[in-house]
Amino acid sequence: MIRLTPNLLIADDEVQLTAVRAQGAGGQNVNKVSSAIHLRFDIAASSLPDRIKTRLLAQSGHHLTQDGVIVIKAQVHRSQDMNRSEALARLAVLVRAASVVRRSRIATRPTRASKERRIEGKKHRAQIKAGRRAGLE
Repeated sequence: MIRLTPNLLIADDEVQLTAVRAQGAGGQNVNKVSSAIHLRFDIAASSLPDRIKTRLLAQSGHHLTQDGVIVIKAQVHRSQDMNRSEALARLAVLVRAASVVRRSRIATRPTRASKERRIEGKKHRAQIKAGRRAGLE
């Protein structure tokens, strides 16, 4: 069980973990040990609430396949256990981010003072540039 919030969790059978060989430098070790982890999480088949599923589909970006599966590859560490923990932590971060409901923005208008400050700044800048032009003629 992956506990995301006190009342939101993901069952272990919903997450598919596969050990693969890591890429990059590492010499002989990287060629013979499968220490990298591929994590696959099918959003549609998960037990998450529908509102979180839709947000997760919209926010996941490059982690998301066309089938609606989140794929995370963890290969930072040399040990398989640490890479497994890293992959699960990254999945938890993605799901937590999708579970947060953002407040809608309330449209406001600029105050009179802020408008006047903006206009004064523009006038000041125009005077500086006009002074430069006057020197060229």
